[in-house]
Amino acid sequence: MSTFPRTDTSLIGRWWWTVDRWSLTALTAIALIGALMTLAASPPVAERLGLDTFHFVRRQFFFLLLASAVMLATSLLTSGGIRRLAAVVFAVTLVFMVAVLITGEEINGARRWLRLGALSIQPSEFIKPAFAVVAAWMFAKRRQDEHFPGDAITAGFFILVASCLLLQPDVGMSILVAAVWGAQLLLAGLPLTLVAVVALLFLSGAVAAYFTFTHVRIRVDSFLDPSAGDNYQVMRSLDAFRNGGLFGRGPGEGRIKEILPDAHADFIFAVTGEEFGLIVCLLLVGLFAFVVLRGFSRVFRDNDLFVLLVVAGLLVQFGLQAIINMASSLQLMPPKGMTLPFISYGGSSTLALAWGLGMVLALTRERPGPGRLE
Repeated sequence: MSTFPRTDTSLIGRWWWTVDRWSLTALTAIALIGALMTLAASPPVAERLGLDTFHFVRRQFFFLLLASAVMLATSLLTSGGIRRLAAVVFAVTLVFMVAVLITGEEINGARRWLRLGALSIQPSEFIKPAFAVVAAWMFAKRRQDEHFPGDAITAGFFILVASCLLLQPDVGMSILVAAVWGAQLLLAGLPLTLVAVVALLFLSGAVAAYFTFTHVRIRVDSFLDPSAGDNYQVMRSLDAFRNGGLFGRGPGEGRIKEILPDAHADFIFAVTGEEFGLIVCLLLVGLFAFVVLRGFSRVFRDNDLFVLLVVAGLLVQFGLQAIINMASSLQLMPPKGMTLPFISYGGSSTLALAWGLGMVLALTRERPGPGRLE
């Protein structure tokens, strides 16, 4: 029996009967698996670092609870509210990204973190969903008014964001932002010739990154020739999947996490494979795929270009980030320090993803009229 009758016209009641409860359930399942995997993978890492055994567990549980509140609150917003909030976040985050280049903490040769008092945030995580919304807004406004320079404004914003990311440097995040923007370009109805030119520029940029950034060249060379570089974490990750087999060794029985430096973060998928096996890994892949495909199936029924571009951009970001993390763990692509959505440890990433998926839930809500969503 539902908590809210269909006659309930309150804000929460209307939300409950219009939100996509299937997607909400899938995202809840992913977050619950993330909480379980944090319990499994984090304690050994904390002990190696001389921290309290449940240091990362407590922090990630707090992040997940806060992220749930952020996602649910965002899913209540209207299209106009999403535009205004994204514009503010985009402007503030750009300022923070510039500040990162000047005063940010340098870790492993990169400046990506900004300390604000007792808090440490990664602004680039929030620029991804904010840019997706602002770019969609400009593209849609350009289609409504042919005199409005929306395409040029969006290109300028992309160059600005990509430049800040490359100066950190964070090539992987730059590629992800470029992929989202490219998908929106295609859906916005630009000529295929122009889309092909942009794709060629992206490819040229990837080649240039290989010759410009030493860490990129090392990772690509190590991927192409495993004996050419340090592949310790990737090799241990593959060992974990082999140990897990079909059904896994059992909760808490994994051993690779005891020697895997990023077992709680970039390589948490490997811990999942060792302790719970191929079946649970495939279940997790299925949940990610369901959220993406379900979102696309709903938004393609809408006749609002802005809604289509925002949801498509955010879903491409969500799906690609999951693919990149899992593929890196399986040595299917060069390793990239990118979190597995709602599974890996990380406050900025978890909160930014929750905000992005909250916007997807808000924009795919049902509303009166044929082919229209909230």
